[in-house]
Amino acid sequence: MDAPAELIAILRKVERAAVLTGAGVSQESGLRTFRDSQEGLWAKYEPTDLATPEAFARDPKLVWDWYAWRSEAIKGARPNRGHYALAEMEAAIPNFSLITQNVDGLHRFAGSRNVLELHGNIQRVRCSVCGEFAENWDEEAEVTPACSKCGGLLRPHVVWFGEPLPEAILTAALVAVKECQVFFSIGTSGVVQPAASLARAAQTHGAIVVEINAESTPLTLQADYFFQGKSGEVLPDLVKEVWGKA
Repeated sequence: MDAPAELIAILRKVERAAVLTGAGVSQESGLRTFRDSQEGLWAKYEPTDLATPEAFARDPKLVWDWYAWRSEAIKGARPNRGHYALAEMEAAIPNFSLITQNVDGLHRFAGSRNVLELHGNIQRVRCSVCGEFAENWDEEAEVTPACSKCGGLLRPHVVWFGEPLPEAILTAALVAVKECQVFFSIGTSGVVQPAASLARAAQTHGAIVVEINAESTPLTLQADYFFQGKSGEVLPDLVKEVWGKA
């Protein structure tokens, strides 16, 4: 890949960058998208019918078991070259924020440090009442595990439909977006709010916007640079061109 010379020059000097990643990055590690993840016993359920506070209130064990199944499937996944390239990028840029819509934890696995997980992390569990995080629970229990602190039901640490994003994480993401000089949108459809508005916010505050995606999105025509392709192929090449490593 031959990146435009002006973009290479910008990236070599950039001091503040923000990145937004979506499901396309995880797909290259063999993970299905949220809506395409059903199989076997779960094929008869719509994911959107299970990922709501109402579904958990109605049948907490069903929702718990589904997320336990998804979490187990994710445990076998490994970061791909795109994940590792982003970790290299973070090492090269003084002020770097990685904002992700993914809940699989693969960015941290690959070595990224300043990760803002907008939608939570499926490998973590917290109390549905007091919010306390749990480190241990009976995975073989016939009922939904309870919080050792208050007795409330434990739930996956993910954002369900109808729930707000974690305020502190969203605030940090907005600050990073408004202060960055370059903003990357990678492997995301650009339609899920409020993440979809981040690129426009960055551009409004003077940032160069770079999109990397397998297909064009609503952002493509507004982006300053668009690279069509898999992030696991485009990012390592870009990092190598700019910083000589990938």
